[in-house]
Amino acid sequence: MNRLRLWLLLLALAPLTVVAQPLLWSDEFDQPDGSPPNASRWTYDLGGSGFGNRELQSYTDRPENVHIENGMLVIEARREEFSGQDGLTRAYTSARLKTSGLFSTRHGRIEARIKIPSGPGMWPAFWALGQDITTAGWPQCGEIDVMENIGREPALVHGTVHGPGYSGGQGLGAPYQLASGASFANEFHCYSVEWRHQRITFQVDGHTYHEVTPEKLPAGAPWVFEHPFFLIVNLAVGGDWPGPPEATTQFPQRMWIDYVRCYSAAD
Repeated sequence: MNRLRLWLLLLALAPLTVVAQPLLWSDEFDQPDGSPPNASRWTYDLGGSGFGNRELQSYTDRPENVHIENGMLVIEARREEFSGQDGLTRAYTSARLKTSGLFSTRHGRIEARIKIPSGPGMWPAFWALGQDITTAGWPQCGEIDVMENIGREPALVHGTVHGPGYSGGQGLGAPYQLASGASFANEFHCYSVEWRHQRITFQVDGHTYHEVTPEKLPAGAPWVFEHPFFLIVNLAVGGDWPGPPEATTQFPQRMWIDYVRCYSAAD
């Protein structure tokens, strides 16, 4: 074999060099079992107000609803009567964690490896909100739903953006189904977005299934995704979209989060 052919063969067999995006922030949830989430990374939304969606749970920061186990974050939804700090009594409890005031990011890659729960009425989500929500309000602040699932659709997850003129039921979203048609609750999957200037791309396990650019917005609607966003991970019970739990829905339900990572934009 001449040298040129040998060189070409070696080049073809050589592994591709991938330039990694710099890791900007992460939580690997490596604290001891039973620990609360790291208070330097996460805070909470609390109470039973329904959070604009007529959700049925009261969010708490109790270890019964949120703790570290086996190197992962566990959010547990429970069927139990509970009165929160807001004085509202609900028939379910769960948890909603956020990085607001602690970490926000603009552009880059946002990802989490998650095993979602199953059953009608469950609504796990991994998402981001514009840091200016307290001044601009919603949906003017913008919202990026990296992953949502409603329990009555076990084989589908959704990626969506919301902004002025394309919010709520008019959000710009798309579903993703595994090639096998299996339930997403069967195992862990990596949910991510690649967020660039005027482009947001949604992926599951590295497979791209949805992309949004300003050209896809309704006529005259503004693109509100060029400022910092903070992260949220939560497990809701009921609400306008999933509907309430049914007799077949078992409790407690658990959402397992192996890690959450944010990378700087490569460009």
